[in-house]
Amino acid sequence: MGRPRAFNETAVLDAVAAEFRVHGFAETSTEQLCHAAGMLRGSLYNAFTSKDELFIQALQRYATKFRELQAEILTDTSRTGAERLQTVMNVILEEESDAHEHGHGAGCMVVHSMMTPDLRDRDPRISQILDKDLRARLDLLEEAIRAGQADGSVPATVVPSEGALLFVTVTNGIRTMGQAGLAPAKLQHTAFAGIATLLT
Repeated sequence: MGRPRAFNETAVLDAVAAEFRVHGFAETSTEQLCHAAGMLRGSLYNAFTSKDELFIQALQRYATKFRELQAEILTDTSRTGAERLQTVMNVILEEESDAHEHGHGAGCMVVHSMMTPDLRDRDPRISQILDKDLRARLDLLEEAIRAGQADGSVPATVVPSEGALLFVTVTNGIRTMGQAGLAPAKLQHTAFAGIATLLT
């Protein structure tokens, strides 16, 4: 029987994901990861074998965690379809506003990874995580849009698959512009202008 790990693996993955989501894979140093995890380099890599493996596990944890958070909102039948879309956008905007107060954008590990094509070549698991996450989020958004069309809060003219892709594109753009330093008020205006066609 192996010895139990003397650290909280989930807490470590959340901590290093917080670094990767702001700085990306290449610009996140081992020193940053060790500091975030509260572990020495040897202990960190004994547990996760390499920076690449740590990144993959953190990406899986990050994508799953935030997709489940969005799923909870997007499948909430106590809200109209439009309210579900607005709530998800507000969660993202609140993250960006909080991060802006600390001098940087909130970042997104998934967006960073999608914008760095070379990452997909490092390990096939990265592509699998990203592709699965995108498909699942699009499915959730399509479901919310259809619910909105049924309750009258989303225009019947919206094609659900196109509306879902528009929403993802706008949120990814908000993450990118947040990293570029755009003020929260401007992010909010841009975000809701971007999804205006999805709302009645």
